[in-house]
Amino acid sequence: MREHVSRMVPEEACGLLAGRDGQVKAVVPVTNELHSPIRFRMDAKEQLRAFQWIESEGLDLLAIYHSHPRGPSHPSLTDMDEFYYPGVLSAIWWCLDGEWRMRVFDLDRKPFREIPVVIDEEE
Repeated sequence: MREHVSRMVPEEACGLLAGRDGQVKAVVPVTNELHSPIRFRMDAKEQLRAFQWIESEGLDLLAIYHSHPRGPSHPSLTDMDEFYYPGVLSAIWWCLDGEWRMRVFDLDRKPFREIPVVIDEEE
């Protein structure tokens, strides 16, 4: 994911995280059809293919990720208004001092809450 979000600057990058039992097994980048630095909308055909692949692999959709190249490090009002996947988390990447960082949020709850994550760079 870090490579993907970095490569897509100045646009917001986006994609899906799939896995089992809360552990991510696959990162599936999807084209941001808006090509915008402040918004994203997944390409519908790519997103559908990704959903089909996730299902065919016996995985669950765990989170939707996207980047905020200019910040903030938390969900924007647009992110909260346009999030339509109950039970799925939102992972947001932002850059601080030249280093990409990620935070994960449960947007089902109002107000949203941050979910602690452990990133294993080895896998």
